[in-house]
Amino acid sequence: MGSVFMKSEKCQKQRNKKQERADTGMKQNKVQLVVKAVYADFMIGIGGMVYLSVENKVVGSLLFSFGLLTIVAQGFNLYTGKIGFVKKPKELLDMAGIAAGNYVGTLIAAWTAKLAQLPITSMALAEAKLENPAGKVFFLSVLCGVMMYLAIDNYAKTKNIVLIIAPVMIFILSGFEHSIANMFYFHLAGAYTGKSAVYLLLMLLGNGVGAKLFSLKDGLNR
Repeated sequence: MGSVFMKSEKCQKQRNKKQERADTGMKQNKVQLVVKAVYADFMIGIGGMVYLSVENKVVGSLLFSFGLLTIVAQGFNLYTGKIGFVKKPKELLDMAGIAAGNYVGTLIAAWTAKLAQLPITSMALAEAKLENPAGKVFFLSVLCGVMMYLAIDNYAKTKNIVLIIAPVMIFILSGFEHSIANMFYFHLAGAYTGKSAVYLLLMLLGNGVGAKLFSLKDGLNR
């Protein structure tokens, strides 16, 4: 009886250790998820800086795509690049963590731009975006979500960087609303109002809806 009890106790300790390691791994994964999200949006901020630095918006949109190319190459976490691939409701919690990390990343990028005294401003751009009616903002965000989903999905299937660059240029030149890029523009402009917060949430929702609508196509191929 004593040996059975000792074996049972030993098994329980082993199970406890495994659970502790699993819990630690999950915590580390959550931290890594957010850290990679911060890195991602610092790169979006870099893209925003160069876009605001050039007069030719075609050139600016092309250079902006460097941010997404780096995010994909480095495996960073960008909300608009991930939301279309969510399969389970519990993964939405990860999306919330990524969006929060993206917000911090754009804030750091905006602070860095100000500390570096770059000759750029997003004041007029932010004001123009906030003057749009909510319905227009939502549908422009849906269209951007479609572009971002296709950029990631097409690249994953072909490894052709043109399929990342083109959707980025399309959404910028067409005036579609990219929630995460707009976080950077709002931070840089100091647009901290209730309306800007509501509009960012609306853009996040619209980007998600657009991405998910096009992700449904995968079910048609089965």
